[in-house]
Amino acid sequence: MSIKNVRLEVMQFLEKNIDSFVENYLIPVENIWQPSDLLPDSQNENFYEDLKELREIAKDLPYDFWVVLIGDTITEEALPTYESWLMDVEGVNQVENGGNGWSKWVRNWTGEENRHGDLLNKYLYLSGRINMREVEITTQHLINDGFDIGTDRDPYKNFVYTSFQELATYVSHNRVSQIAKQYGDKRLSKMCKLIAGDEMRHHHAYSEFVNRIFQVDPSEMMLAFQYMMKQKIVMPAHFLRESGQKIGEAFEQFSDSAQRIGVYTANDYVDILRKLIDKWQIDKINGLTSEAEKARDYLMKLPDRMARISERLVIPEESHIFKWVTPALIK
Repeated sequence: MSIKNVRLEVMQFLEKNIDSFVENYLIPVENIWQPSDLLPDSQNENFYEDLKELREIAKDLPYDFWVVLIGDTITEEALPTYESWLMDVEGVNQVENGGNGWSKWVRNWTGEENRHGDLLNKYLYLSGRINMREVEITTQHLINDGFDIGTDRDPYKNFVYTSFQELATYVSHNRVSQIAKQYGDKRLSKMCKLIAGDEMRHHHAYSEFVNRIFQVDPSEMMLAFQYMMKQKIVMPAHFLRESGQKIGEAFEQFSDSAQRIGVYTANDYVDILRKLIDKWQIDKINGLTSEAEKARDYLMKLPDRMARISERLVIPEESHIFKWVTPALIK
């Protein structure tokens, strides 16, 4: 039987439990928070007072913080790209007989994720600190340009990616929440903390998918994990660009801001890898082929190797001036 057919069989096997995955890792629409719960209420008589307070507090937030918050917002708003990518993964069927359980999962996951960009976009707009047209141009470019995360249509590789990326997104939003709180922006801190909570639930779901694949197809799952880590996990916004730039030109500059302010660093990348190795108990998996055993050895040694490399990284002290942030308001 071909590798592709085995993967399809495994996806069909896991699909039998898809309703429990939706129930355990996602929250019903009527029960989950919505962006309007966290923003000034335009129907309330105190709307203008609340808006004035939001804008006053926003004045104290530093430049690199704004860059990271904007980059995170743009990443969240490029959601159509991620949904269309996942809908094309082997084993996900959104057409025949109304679609299968996996397409149900992707749609429900997308519904939860969609709230993140809505909330952060509205906050940026209300803050008065941002050139929203430039942000919108970057968002449209990112959706137009698509992305290539190196997984093709392989569900094993895609679930390694989403397990890693959802945890990375949790780290980023949680750190932004902590920094906002330090600067007295309790409203923004709560927003990012709630978003981070969603991302952690999604991480648990995708990492459980991988865990169950390890139980039924350990060697191929190990090889997929090795493949993704050899080529490195690229961020969803790795094609980020401002108006007038080439594809991906802004991503390194955005990453430098994230490193400088401590929102997401090379050390975090290594830490997430360690967490996944521990979560999937890579050192304890049995029944591997000789090739998969070599892959396991590579993965077990990789965090220490990457940690040594990350110690040598030098982050520029000077900030790139993004068009996203109104020049007169740069601190």
